[in-house]
Amino acid sequence: MSAFDIDRVLRPHMLDLEPYRSARHDFSDGVLLDANENPYGLAPAWAGNSLNRYPDPVQNELCSRLADLNGVERDSVFVSASSDEAIDLLLRLFCSPGRDAVAICEPTYGMYRVAAAVHDVRVLAVPLADGFQLDVAAVADRCAGDIPPKLIFCCSPNNPTGNLLDGGEIVRLCSAVDAVVVVDEAYIEFADAESLARRVRGIPNLVVIRTLSKAWALAGVRIGYAIASPRLIGYLRKIKPPYNVGSLAAAVALETLADPGRMRRVIDEVAAERERVAGLLRGLRSIETVYPSNANFLLIKCAGATELQRRLAATGIIVRDRSMEPGLSGCLRITIGTPRENDLLISALTAMEGMTP
Repeated sequence: MSAFDIDRVLRPHMLDLEPYRSARHDFSDGVLLDANENPYGLAPAWAGNSLNRYPDPVQNELCSRLADLNGVERDSVFVSASSDEAIDLLLRLFCSPGRDAVAICEPTYGMYRVAAAVHDVRVLAVPLADGFQLDVAAVADRCAGDIPPKLIFCCSPNNPTGNLLDGGEIVRLCSAVDAVVVVDEAYIEFADAESLARRVRGIPNLVVIRTLSKAWALAGVRIGYAIASPRLIGYLRKIKPPYNVGSLAAAVALETLADPGRMRRVIDEVAAERERVAGLLRGLRSIETVYPSNANFLLIKCAGATELQRRLAATGIIVRDRSMEPGLSGCLRITIGTPRENDLLISALTAMEGMTP
């Protein structure tokens, strides 16, 4: 296969698109009379945050911190308002509405399909193989069809199955297709495996998406990021909103990232609870299967999954019904909570079994 050229996959008009250049692209210090900002700011309690001023449009400081964390160059990092924004922008960048397609490997994160539908982009679904692993040959076959996908979404560890995809197979897929392979690593910190982030140096059609919502516990702040070749990152910066990440969100992210030790301690606690809960679930006769997990949740298979989810909800315990997804009949997804929350779950399930003849 010939070397990957991003220009062949881009929507054609993106090549000559002139990006909006905001005031803060050019100046961030001095007597700022260029952006129609309110010069007086907010109440004194917030004065030190300069919230009356627009933020850094590309979040250079946060990009540098994330680059160091992932062992890549700053120009390989794009900061987004959640990883969902990065998914949306990749679709905007590569897929023409009503004409192009993306491939997804199901069962997987539902937003890939929803985001494609929003952009009127066709979805080519490829089932995961045994063990919920990537079927490279099947994906490559779909790429040889009448409408080859521009983007291929892979989630590793996969949501909702919880398993890590084989990194070698993802790399092999990149070399087998003339498309951009997007690897969503939202849960990678919970897995005993390295991120594929460093591989973007030598693989021009690889994009790795990360988030601060899971292991870093910043779901309410909405910070995600993409790691890719500087060329691809440059295109994302061309099409993003002028100020997509706010100053407060960036400040919270930087403060949180300054203490990676706390994040690792939390991951250790979650991993220990994950194994404890998995063992307890396997001891219940109503649970048919507890699937292996490299994430902060467990996928289980049980009889009457939808009814069980409703009965748990009636007791105030909320789990996710995944039984309508391809290949997941009878499955529920259970997030690993605190020890107390996990004990409440097991107690409720145990009590329900006692009421079942």
